[in-house]
Amino acid sequence: MWYFAWILGVLLACSFGIINAMWLEYNDTLDKEETSSSEDDRRISDRRRNPR
Repeated sequence: MWYFAWILGVLLACSFGIINAMWLEYNDTLDKEETSSSEDDRRISDRRRNPR
């Protein structure tokens, strides 16, 4: 029965790795969106201060 506990441990470790990778990708996407929106906000506020 040791193999049953071993396979559960391997599956748990793989699940943890997959969930961790998905979480990191999600956070990276949020960071990119936040950066781009803040850059857009800066451009808009610059246009309001200095109309061309």
